[in-house]
Parts: sequence; C-alpha cells; structure tokens
Amino acid sequence: QLNMAKKKEAFLREFKEGPLLFKPTYKFDLYSDVYDTSEKKRKPAWTDRILWKVRNSYEASKEGEFPEEENAISISLTNYISHMSYGISDHKPVTGTFKLEMKPLVSDPLVTLNAEGEWSAEHDVLIRYSAVREFPSSAWDWIGLFQMNFRHVKDYVTYAWVEDDEIASNRDSKQVYMSGSEIPKMGGEFLLCYYSNNLQSIVGISEPFQV
Repeated sequence: QLNMAKKKEAFLREFKEGPLLFKPTYKFDLYSDVYDTSEKKRKPAWTDRILWKVRNSYEASKEGEFPEEENAISISLTNYISHMSYGISDHKPVTGTFKLEMKPLVSDPLVTLNAEGEWSAEHDVLIRYSAVREFPSSAWDWIGLFQMNFRHVKDYVTYAWVEDDEIASNRDSKQVYMSGSEIPKMGGEFLLCYYSNNLQSIVGISEPFQV
C-alpha cells in the first residue's frame, strides 16, 4: 500500500526508507509472536514503517537540485529493526537508528552587510551586502531587522527579500531596500541579519546601529 501511494503522491517519493529485513509486524495475537489466529485470519503486513527526509532548503525543486555537498546536514540509517519481544499490542514496535552529520561551524561570516545612511520610519532605508564567492545564495534568502536582544531567527521586526527588493548590484556588492513603513517608530538599537535558505541559518550579522 505504501509503495502504491509513493507512485501517486509526489511528496512521498521524496522520503527514504531502509530495507525491510525483519518479519511483518502486524497482525499478532496479543502477548505472543503468533500471527492472527482469530476468525478473520488477517494477513501479516509491514504496517509499522519509518520514513525520513532531509530538509536542507526550501523545496529544492523550485530552483533546481542543490549538490549534496552544499547541504548543511546529511543522514544515514544504521539500524532498522522490529522488536518481537513486545506483546501488549497486535503490532510489534519498529525502531530506526540514524547517523547525523553536520557541516563544521563557519567562524567567518559568509555575508557582510551594513545599514546605509540614516534609518528612520519616515522613509525607505537601504542595506548593502556582499557575499564570499562560494556562498550558495538563493532567491529565498532574506535580510531581517532585529532588536539587539533577539533570541531566534523568527524574532525579526521586518525583513526584505534579497532578490525581490534588490535595487542595485555590482561586482562587489548588492543593495536592497526596506520599507520605511515597517521600521519601528520608537527607534532604538538594531542589527541586520542575513538568513540563508540553503543553509537554514543566519550567515551574516551587521554591526549594531541606531534607528
């Protein structure tokens, strides 16, 4: 049934599964390792399954596949088994053990960005940024305005898309605008952060500045 569903549902085809090297895990008589002896005589089935998918970016199909070496994490299955000793259900539990590998922390910023000119809610404001040559940029990258004490990437006050809101570009840097109507009128000290969709992380932070 699962294999049939994979042929019809595109999102299921993106998930992986290890080889089924264990016996069907359903349907057992309670407290035993004997398959169904009731009047229904249900066929044994591999009902309990573990599928996984590594989500490294906004669906890669929207922009073409990204090379695997650019992914921030990779996962491999090391163990996929059933546990026949459990008998309190007509299912036998299944577990999977995975090996997770993450790229090492990048100590130098991949993107350098600065708030240009005077920042105020009275007019649109400008951001200039530059990235290292090997940086895997994406149309889904964005630059957020954050208060100094922010704790999570979702704590932004407002943001600008690096492509949709771009107004100038040259060999060394690019310029993006942010709407003045979104700038806090009360002012204060803020930071700009560049969020990489491919790396699922902030990859550049500006110096603090006043609004």
